[in-house]
Amino acid sequence: PGHVEKYKKLYETEQSVFPEQVRLCKESGANLVLCQWGFDDEANSLLLQQQLPAVRWVGGVELELIAIATNGRIVPRFSELSADKLGSAQFVREVSFGTTKDRMIFIEGCANSRAVTIFVRGGNKMIVEEGKRSIHDALCVVRNLVRDNRIVYGGGSAEIACSLAVSDAADRVSTVEQYAMRAFADALDAVPVALAENSGLAPIDALTETKAAQIREKNPYLGIDCMSRGTNNMKEQKVFE
Repeated sequence: PGHVEKYKKLYETEQSVFPEQVRLCKESGANLVLCQWGFDDEANSLLLQQQLPAVRWVGGVELELIAIATNGRIVPRFSELSADKLGSAQFVREVSFGTTKDRMIFIEGCANSRAVTIFVRGGNKMIVEEGKRSIHDALCVVRNLVRDNRIVYGGGSAEIACSLAVSDAADRVSTVEQYAMRAFADALDAVPVALAENSGLAPIDALTETKAAQIREKNPYLGIDCMSRGTNNMKEQKVFE
């Protein structure tokens, strides 16, 4: 009998608390509820009756990102709900995709749309992971350019220019150290040589021609024309290291 009374008391509490919580959500002006800790089917039914759609489980990190993107506030207590703490977005939709019909919720047109989600799909996990690595590398390049927008041109042009500078400096050194400097200059040549080999060019000829052109034209942007575009100027080809 004691357990029955406790159950009845709990049920009565639920019947009074849940409708009150839903009412507070509705009166605040909200038309979508996102919850981190989840709620049961009864609360879901009450929300549905009030035409108030809800997402039952949202991770803590995701909830914070959504709050930032929508200019909303995470509210720990229903009594603290107010219109000024609500976020805004143009569209919230559920999308099914793939052969397994996985479902995902898209929140688009947010008030503070600086948060962006990149959705990577592929035929298998290996392809997805490779795609993620490529995107990460590209984002790191953009981040580095934001921090420091100075660049060097690719195609081995920077290595060839450095090799020429080190060789020229070695000519002015009379001690045995000049041999170490020349070895370092030769090591720098390995990059344009490898590029020429991988492009099906004669590596020694391509390297010597490009070196001669850099000296003749005094242009450090000249590199290996890997794509056979008719110019060795990496600035014109827009090839960056």
